[in-house]
Amino acid sequence: MPSYDDIYAQVVRLLTEQVKYDKAITGETDFIEDLGLDSVQVMELVLHIEETFDISFPINVLPAVRTVSDLCSQLAELTNKPV
Repeated sequence: MPSYDDIYAQVVRLLTEQVKYDKAITGETDFIEDLGLDSVQVMELVLHIEETFDISFPINVLPAVRTVSDLCSQLAELTNKPV
């Protein structure tokens, strides 16, 4: 089970590979307002996250995920559930 810090580091790494952004990505970085992601880019990010963490990310939670911190919190819940 990865820690929140491990998840955060992986998410930031994925974002820096996918998005050109001239500021530091923080927990408060907004996917749409700050990074300018469109729906296709968000889905690509979700696919990378699913591969990286070997999980299935529930699409129904995406509307509640606006920031890096929101995403990391959701991932922490998903990766720390017992199988």
